[in-house]
Amino acid sequence: MQTKRQIEQLLASAGVCPNKRLGQHFLIDLNLMRLLVDSANITGDDVVLEVGCGTGSLTEALAEKAGRTIAVEFDRTLSAIAQSRLAQIENVELINTDVLESKHTLSGPILNALARAREECPGRFLLVANLPYNVASPVMINLLTGPAIADGMYVTVQKEVAQRMTASPGSGDYGILSIYLHATGDSQIIRTLKPAVFWPPPQVDSAMVGFVRSRQKYDRIANMAQFTETVHLFMGHRRKTLLACTKLARERLTGGLNWPAIFERCGIEPTKRPEQLAAEDYVAIANQAANS
Repeated sequence: MQTKRQIEQLLASAGVCPNKRLGQHFLIDLNLMRLLVDSANITGDDVVLEVGCGTGSLTEALAEKAGRTIAVEFDRTLSAIAQSRLAQIENVELINTDVLESKHTLSGPILNALARAREECPGRFLLVANLPYNVASPVMINLLTGPAIADGMYVTVQKEVAQRMTASPGSGDYGILSIYLHATGDSQIIRTLKPAVFWPPPQVDSAMVGFVRSRQKYDRIANMAQFTETVHLFMGHRRKTLLACTKLARERLTGGLNWPAIFERCGIEPTKRPEQLAAEDYVAIANQAANS
């Protein structure tokens, strides 16, 4: 792991400064970095994905625990710095790419690297990262919907993202990310972080969050594609009634579906608003739609 001074020197030697546009804020509190790693309970059988590895500070700590670590960095200069730091560590693969091929798809090289790593390591697949704020939500959702499914996620994110991750139905923070996480596992905020633990300090508080996927919850979802479309249909119009939302449905959520009957079988009032439904309600609706 690297101190603030070491990171400053690495960037200065490359002639660059942290890029605010890319949300580059380096976690410099080594105790908090250890807390993040320890919270994940990483073993030598596990594969760890780190998104936004920066200069490789957290990567060094992850590599000590994991069987394989896939580190991703979009910034070419930071990637080169990290590569020079990690070159002698055999269980790390560094990929210089955008983590997202599109909003709903992880980059192909990352998926390929994960597939190779998981052939070698039969344990869990974990996301452990100081996530760049601009990709945090789509990355986590992609790791719940597949094709690469994370068994756990231990991340540092903007505090408002952490609040969305753990929000309850009816609250202002409750949204699509909340539903995905509640429907597939359990989340908890590990620690709230002040700006001073990062360099340069962001203008907002952050939080460290842990998520553990529940096989029992996950297996209740009959069809993930159907669940995804159902959640996005209703939460895309969260202020309307459920019945009003169904009139805006497209493609696989239109023909042949008797929405009033689906709501009745699920025991859900069609006059409710999408933001009032719990994650298990969305699972029930999606399952009924898939079987109709």
